[in-house]
Amino acid sequence: MRSLFCVISLIVVSSATASIAQAPATPNTQDEAWSVLNQGLANNNLDLHLRAVRVLGELPGDAKAEDAALTALKDPKPEVRAAAAQALGEMGAKNANAQLHAALRDTEPAVIIAAAYSLVQMGDQRGYDVYYAVLTGQQKTGTSLTDQQKKMLKDPKKMASLGMQAGIGFIPFGGLAMTGYKMLTRDDVSPVLSAAALMLAKDPDPKSGTALADAATNQDKWLVRAAAFNAIARRGDPNLLGVAVSGLKDDKTEVQYSAAAAAIRLSDIQTRPVPQKPKAAPKKAKS
Repeated sequence: MRSLFCVISLIVVSSATASIAQAPATPNTQDEAWSVLNQGLANNNLDLHLRAVRVLGELPGDAKAEDAALTALKDPKPEVRAAAAQALGEMGAKNANAQLHAALRDTEPAVIIAAAYSLVQMGDQRGYDVYYAVLTGQQKTGTSLTDQQKKMLKDPKKMASLGMQAGIGFIPFGGLAMTGYKMLTRDDVSPVLSAAALMLAKDPDPKSGTALADAATNQDKWLVRAAAFNAIARRGDPNLLGVAVSGLKDDKTEVQYSAAAAAIRLSDIQTRPVPQKPKAAPKKAKS
């Protein structure tokens, strides 16, 4: 009897769950959902406000979500502006290109990095310029960063904040994620520099390849060297094979591993047969 009761209960619960799952959207569904989300967007609790802004990125093609993110991009709190910049990239809001470029002139590093990341995600290669500047301390033009930019990037408190807000969020650490996270408590700079190196992996500008080679061989922080070799592997440029081989003798074991992976990948690419283009069929003579 007890077994029969359990079976019947399971059937009832399953049926109820199925009914809920299959409940159709009503004309009021969107209004109700936006009412909930708007409460979060207006919430004075920073954590709840940030959560509401971040989920806007899950709504590609939604004009109201894009407008809400653009509004948040003007928020006085830098954490909110950074979350808004990230959300615009995640939703693919190409109409916000001008606003994201304006955000590159923000006074907070986290906002600048978030805007650069979103621009890259939407295919705007100018976003890579920010990561190049973070890694090298130079603009791609060869000119130095402004005093304000240098001050931001060398401010330990701002860099620590940037690492905590961005380094383990929208900046991809790849295989270095856990190591980077652990180092945030005692090294303010290397996780952010490492993330910048990884972002440059797909930048087609040859200057970024040179910057990665320099970071891989000359950076005094091992996490940055390891990230640079990871980026070199992802970049897939056989011209950097010599740099990868030199890393096999690095004094840090973790760096040797990253260099080894890069050397294997680049040598595979270098020795891979070049695909032959199919020969064009001979043209038939006109009759």
